[in-house]
Amino acid sequence: MTIVEADGHYVEPFAVKNLNIYSGETYSVLVKTDQDPSKNYWMGLNVVSRKPDTPTGLAIFNYHPNPPQRYLRTPIPMGPLWNDNDYRMAQSLAIKARKGYIHPPPLTSDRQIILLNTQNFINGYRRWSLNNVSLDLPQVPYLIALKKNLKQAFHQTLPPDTYDYENYDIYKVQDNTNATSSNSIYRLKFNSTVDIILQNANTMILNNSETHPWHLHGHDFWVLGYGKGKFNPINDPKKYNLVDPIVKNTVPLHPYGWTALRFKADNPGVWAFHCHVEAHFYMGMGVAFEEGVEKVGELPSSIMSCVGAKRFQNP
Repeated sequence: MTIVEADGHYVEPFAVKNLNIYSGETYSVLVKTDQDPSKNYWMGLNVVSRKPDTPTGLAIFNYHPNPPQRYLRTPIPMGPLWNDNDYRMAQSLAIKARKGYIHPPPLTSDRQIILLNTQNFINGYRRWSLNNVSLDLPQVPYLIALKKNLKQAFHQTLPPDTYDYENYDIYKVQDNTNATSSNSIYRLKFNSTVDIILQNANTMILNNSETHPWHLHGHDFWVLGYGKGKFNPINDPKKYNLVDPIVKNTVPLHPYGWTALRFKADNPGVWAFHCHVEAHFYMGMGVAFEEGVEKVGELPSSIMSCVGAKRFQNP
């Protein structure tokens, strides 16, 4: 099959035998029906990144008017091994913007935020964290709190833009596995260009690092690059693809690797950026970006019926 589109944007067509799709992503592919039409063919869906405990999902590629119940003598397709990270990284690197449909990114950014993805304990419960901070969503939606000046609705302390990358060992189970929780937000200058570096690391299990599909609300972003190991903020930006990077809204962070994104903070509001594995987001793997809230129109009075909003409102 030939990949031609990802997350609503044309890509330079390239043929694959297997397509890796991460939670939240969308793809368009073309399949040429040039095989023996007297036969039916298997299509298989398998789990990657975690050792699967479910059978292969199956469908039948059926040539009309063959009955779909016709017995298939071919083996069930298993695809690459679930832990073949090199294969999946190579496919991520292969996706480029389609010639004639390239929207080049700004050559520089105004701000860089490095987010270390870790697994931690908070009050004895296992959570996911970014720069040692696990997200707890507030009762009052951020946009309401900001427009109504409800400063007590969420923490006003700004979250960290980076971590101690010089001393942190991403391949090690950390001795201090405790983190803190917060519902603070990143304040972005409106119309600025922001780089987000996602850095993966070992979980609380020895020799284990998981794949995280990251999704940004309210924007598309340029995928500037992927890499293995620890991101180097001095050397790795020199390798960014600034010529034909793919534009997406969801992107994988591979085990023990990094992913670099760039976007324009040009959509007024408060936007979630989170792991699209729902359990991971629920356990704290996300952040919120605020940009140009002053440009958002007056909110309707009925919105204050949201649970908890009224009790924070100034008299």
